[in-house]
Amino acid sequence: MILEMKVPSPGESITEVEIAEWLVQDGDYVEKDQAVAEVDSDKATLELPAEASGIITLKAEEGDAVEVGAVVCLIDTAAAKPEGEAPAKEEKVEETPKKEEPKASVPETKTYATGTASPAAKKVLAEKGMDESAVSGSGRDGRITKEDAVKATPSMGTPSGGNRSSSNSKMSMLRRKVAERLVEAKNSTAMLTTFNEVDMSPIFELRKQYKEEFKDKHGVGLGFMSFFSLAVVRALQLYPAVNSMIDGKEMKSFDFVDISIAVSGPKGLMVPVIRNAENLSFRGIETEVKRLAIRARDGQITVDEMTGGTFTISNGGVFGSMLSTPIINPPQSGILGMHNIVERPVAVNGEVVIRPIMYVALSYDHRIIDGKESVGFLVAVKEALENPEELLMNNNIKKALEL
Repeated sequence: MILEMKVPSPGESITEVEIAEWLVQDGDYVEKDQAVAEVDSDKATLELPAEASGIITLKAEEGDAVEVGAVVCLIDTAAAKPEGEAPAKEEKVEETPKKEEPKASVPETKTYATGTASPAAKKVLAEKGMDESAVSGSGRDGRITKEDAVKATPSMGTPSGGNRSSSNSKMSMLRRKVAERLVEAKNSTAMLTTFNEVDMSPIFELRKQYKEEFKDKHGVGLGFMSFFSLAVVRALQLYPAVNSMIDGKEMKSFDFVDISIAVSGPKGLMVPVIRNAENLSFRGIETEVKRLAIRARDGQITVDEMTGGTFTISNGGVFGSMLSTPIINPPQSGILGMHNIVERPVAVNGEVVIRPIMYVALSYDHRIIDGKESVGFLVAVKEALENPEELLMNNNIKKALEL
C-alpha cells in the first residue's frame, strides 16, 4: 500500500510552508512517527513525522514552497525493513619499513651568497620585522648592506589581490516573515523609546542567598527573567494602556498579561508566550521560561505557543548589548529591552560606590501610550527590581519563592 503524506496545517491562516530540510534520503526505510523533514512556516519551524513505517519516496525538494495539504512524500507500507549489512572485515596491512635515505652533506662555506644581508643589516631588518627577500642589495654580489636595510620600507600591503569571494543563502520563511513584521512595525507605528537604569544589587543578593535552595527544591534556576516578568506584570497593572493595542479605530485593553519572550532560535527570532503571567509565581515563571526556551531551541515550538502575547520582553544582554532600542512586536504596543549588567560608579547618599547596573529600554507606540504613561511604566519596573522584597515578594521571601 502506498501512503501519501500531505503537509498538515501548522496553524490558522497559514496556507503555505517551505521544506527546510529532509532528515531522510529518498529510498530510506522510515519508522512510524520518525521525523522525516523540517518545514518552515511564517511563524515557526516544525517537524514532519512519518505516518507509517515503510520505504519513503520524496516528492519535494529542500527549499520548495508547498501548499498546506499538498503531497510531499510517499511511503510504501508493504515494503519490508531491510536487514542490516554485516560489518566489513578488517584487513591487516603489514607496513613495509621505510628505508632511511642518507642525509645530504652540506659543505661549509664562509662566503656570503648573493642577496645575503650583512650582520649589521640583519640586525636592522630584524628590528623592522622585515625579511631579507624583500630588500634589494647594493653591495658586492648583491649583498644587502646596513645602508640598504636602513632605507628599506616595510610593505603596507595592497588594496587588491586579497580574498573577495561572497556567497548567497536563501532566507528561511520564518526569517523572511520576521523581516516583514519588523519593517511593518517601523512603518505603521509611532514608535518611541524611553530609557532608565536599574541597580541590580538587591536581586544579586537574593539570588546569592536563595538560588541553590530554590534550584534544589524546584529543579529550575532562580534567574533574572522571573524578577523582570513579575515587575512587568505589576507595572502593566499600574499602567494598563501599555497592555493595550489598536484594534481598528478602538483601543483594546486586556485584563490578563501574556508576556512574549524574545529568544534566538536555530531558524531566527522566536517569541514564545508565557500565558497569564499575572497568576504565576517565581517558580512558575522560571519553569515556563525553561520549557519554552528548550522547545524553541529544539525546533519544537508550535504556532499556538507564539501567538497572543500582550507585551514583549527582549534580553539583548545575553549577547553583550549595553543599550538598544527594541522594535515593537505588532500588534502589541510595548516591548521592554534588557541589557548587560556592568559594574559602574554611582552616587548613593552623597558617596560614589560601585554597583551592578543594567540599562533598560521601553519602546512603545505613541499613538495610544503617552509619554507620562511610558515613563511611569519604566519607573515602576525599576522600583520593583530595586526593591523586590517589598514590591514583588510582599515582604515574605520564603513564601514568594515557595521554600
